[in-house]
Amino acid sequence: MFGLGPTELIIIAVIVLLIFGAKRLPDIGKGLGGAIREFRNVKKELSSDTTDNKDEKEHEVKTEGPPLSLEAKMANKILEQVPGVKKVMDVKKKADTVKNLLR
Repeated sequence: MFGLGPTELIIIAVIVLLIFGAKRLPDIGKGLGGAIREFRNVKKELSSDTTDNKDEKEHEVKTEGPPLSLEAKMANKILEQVPGVKKVMDVKKKADTVKNLLR
């Protein structure tokens, strides 16, 4: 594990315990676990979206602009979780498809 032995890990654990205290360590662990879990879920959704998009691209109208990067896709997924933003993004997508159909 990164070339760290048991002695180094114990020293790091003691330093973290002194800095944050015993009461905050479970909260920090929950936060880190939740963040890692959410990152994995987004990664799975993005990978499944790319395979789904390959099938849908045959039937969809082409949209303008370059393909989205991983950071842009993750930002879109996070923004979709905000209640009002998801509705706005859906309306924007519909407006873009209508605009492309009118051309």
